[in-house]
Amino acid sequence: MTCDTVMLSYILQNSVQTVSILVTGRLGPAELSATAFSMMLAFGALDTLGSQAFTGGSRSTDLSIHFQRCVILLWVVFTPVAVLWAFSEPILLAIGEPPELCKDVQSIMRILIFGAPAYIAFESLKKYLQCQGIMRASTLVLVVVSPINLALNVYLVHYTPLRMLGCPVALSITYWLCFIFLAIATWLSPTHKRNATWGGFQPRIVLNLESCGSFLGLALPGILMIGTEWAAFEIVALAAGKLGELSLAAQSVIMTSDQIMNTIPFGFGVVASTRIGNLLGARSADAARHAAHASALASVLVGSAIMTALLLTKDIFGYIYSDDEDVALLVSKVMPLVASFQIADGLANACGGVLRGQGRQQLGAVFNIIAYYVLALPIGIMLAFSFNLGLQGLWIGQVIGLFTVGVSEYLVVWLGTDWDKEVQESIRRNAEEAKRVHLAHCQESLEN
Repeated sequence: MTCDTVMLSYILQNSVQTVSILVTGRLGPAELSATAFSMMLAFGALDTLGSQAFTGGSRSTDLSIHFQRCVILLWVVFTPVAVLWAFSEPILLAIGEPPELCKDVQSIMRILIFGAPAYIAFESLKKYLQCQGIMRASTLVLVVVSPINLALNVYLVHYTPLRMLGCPVALSITYWLCFIFLAIATWLSPTHKRNATWGGFQPRIVLNLESCGSFLGLALPGILMIGTEWAAFEIVALAAGKLGELSLAAQSVIMTSDQIMNTIPFGFGVVASTRIGNLLGARSADAARHAAHASALASVLVGSAIMTALLLTKDIFGYIYSDDEDVALLVSKVMPLVASFQIADGLANACGGVLRGQGRQQLGAVFNIIAYYVLALPIGIMLAFSFNLGLQGLWIGQVIGLFTVGVSEYLVVWLGTDWDKEVQESIRRNAEEAKRVHLAHCQESLEN
């Protein structure tokens, strides 16, 4: 399992969305804002259950059961989200966003509904493979699909009447291609065959109510952990919209770029969660502890390098997305804050991955709620509107929030973890799941 392979995979995956925004942004600042805003609105469980089942589970096929359960439950959870996407215009209007932006965002998100199930399935299948140490498959798929995505975006956005709506059409097609190609790669993978983790489709075991409840007990805190941070940035995007089209366009440039840069620390988090889960499942407490500290240190060093690069290019960075000088100038003013953000982002991602690998996602959720909703957002909104700092004020708040999360999570990993106890928790979870699967198999045998 190599960290660079995981990072490349997430960089390529995020580039799929970024290419769409870059291509559409050339239509003008309004199209850039609507497309990037929609992408931000639109975009855990296997990290804990999956990685520990692979090394510590009683059956190798337990992992495929977790995978199937993850896909089905996430599809169910997505249903109310799809309804919100389909009728997002009145919601956005109610909070005071510009009418034209609201209409465009709703149109884009209605199309993205068709690609979302494929995105969920692709992500779940990718996690299923990563839990086994199969990292290259998703990367190779994205290498193949990325140029297809670029061609689709250029053609649909600039050479058809779809214009801006060609972006979500291209993305939806791309995500279905990603899932289909990764499924084929999984079927052909010799490593996957040797691991013998696929036990076939087992709907009765997958949909066992007690197992689903246990799965959701880990999944929902993980979703809350990531979702609270995501929602905080969406609130910042909404606040930027109230500052005017220029601020929203600059925010779109910054957030789209940050999503790409975030793939590097996020890669550390994925590797950390998988590695920690594997080591706990293998009952190696000392190795898990060392892996946690190494991940945190590496993420901070890489974050420092990214910060330096952003500071050196801040005056020209905005022109990557837009030819508008005002947009580029505002981006250059906010970029020092975004640069400092990278160190905290690296630490938070790495330590968040460790907590997910331990099955302690609820701690990350608590830290995010306090850091963003008690500190970051109130401070940022006050600075932006009461002290007239605009977009810079919003980002000062976000920097404060993320440093709070990163430092707090590392203190828990460093001082608040009993690694021997975490090994015992891993053993208990695997034993309970194995018992439920055994009972289900016995019931099936009796009925047949």
